[in-house]
Amino acid sequence: MCRLYGFSANEPTKVECTLVHAQNALMVQARKDLAGWAHANGWGIATYEAVRPHVERQVWAAYHGEHFKRAAARIYSQQVLAHVRRATVGPPTMENTHPFVDGKWSFIHNGTVPNFDLVKPRLLAQLSEDRRRAIHGDTDSEHFFHYLRHLHLCAPERPLIDVLRHAVRQILEWCQEIDASAPIGLNVILTDGEHMLGSRVGRSLHFVERVGVQDCEICGFPHVHHDPHKRYRAVIVASEPISHENWRETPQDSVYEITPDFTLRAERL
Repeated sequence: MCRLYGFSANEPTKVECTLVHAQNALMVQARKDLAGWAHANGWGIATYEAVRPHVERQVWAAYHGEHFKRAAARIYSQQVLAHVRRATVGPPTMENTHPFVDGKWSFIHNGTVPNFDLVKPRLLAQLSEDRRRAIHGDTDSEHFFHYLRHLHLCAPERPLIDVLRHAVRQILEWCQEIDASAPIGLNVILTDGEHMLGSRVGRSLHFVERVGVQDCEICGFPHVHHDPHKRYRAVIVASEPISHENWRETPQDSVYEITPDFTLRAERL
């Protein structure tokens, strides 16, 4: 289990309050989520101020020391991924800490692929030797990310949401063949700095859509470098509702994407 956070907006935005100061900020969830679990085995943040993501990661809890707070305070970005880890597959090492990055793409995962020691050979058999060498850690998450990247690069003209659906279905099929009774968690978010999409399978996931510049309920100030000629739009996707805004549940067993007009569009698997 882990807790994840994805932010997509049409203007650079400060996200410190939702990551650190809100009543159920990601840092709060790292200490104890709504179910009472801690997620203290590392944290990571990916932001986009240029073509490639800037990533900060540590193997300790987000609430230990000032590192997570300082990283969150520096962010003004249109695309952000953040993650706090509760290790299930792979020990708490830097190589196993999210987000995982490949070129301009970054990726986070909440959940567990059951019987991964049996799924892993099937997945690796689909990959080229170069793609297998790109995997540096032990997690089911990183392996799934590189499987997804492999499928995308093999069919770059195919809509990525269709590639993601295919990848999720294949993992589900392998897991069913090995042990149909084992529960699977495959909530993922990925972005290249322009497009954000993901899946919800077996874990909680919520989203909120923001329209117009508003004062933050935590600090009382707007967080946007606002162009008055634009209408501000943003979407936040998170494992749990973070603020008192109108959070909605992302449909179970779905893939979704943030549309060009900054709404969340979900499709059933």
